[in-house]
Amino acid sequence: MKEKIVEMDIPSDPAQIQRVEKQTEKLARKLGFSADDLDSLAIAVTEVVANAIYHGNKCDPQKKVKIRFTITTAAFVVSVMDQGRGFCPDELGNPVAPENLLKGSGRGIFIVQALIDRVTFKFHPSGTEVILIKYRRREGKPKTLANEG
Repeated sequence: MKEKIVEMDIPSDPAQIQRVEKQTEKLARKLGFSADDLDSLAIAVTEVVANAIYHGNKCDPQKKVKIRFTITTAAFVVSVMDQGRGFCPDELGNPVAPENLLKGSGRGIFIVQALIDRVTFKFHPSGTEVILIKYRRREGKPKTLANEG
């Protein structure tokens, strides 16, 4: 299979999240992912896009979120890039720690890491990029988290 790339640029409007979810499901379905993997991809991508809109771009309509879907023989790769200042993944609290259990937020990245085979954060002068990789065959593919500056 030849590598296929599909790109979307959306305004920082929460109403756009459903549009990205539909595109994610459409592309992943073509790759033959199971229903569980389709759900995992949709949840993870929408969570990262929501974070980009709300936390990265602060819902600023002048700022965009760029989504790039890359389909290869081995994996489905989704890159989400905002125009925000970034964050430090190491400073995120543990959402299952007793002091955080009743908080209304702070679980997104934790959930994404549980659903996706590989999550990478890249910090650019122009914004934060989160790269999600879901392997087409999970055998022998380790879950890792890499932070790149």
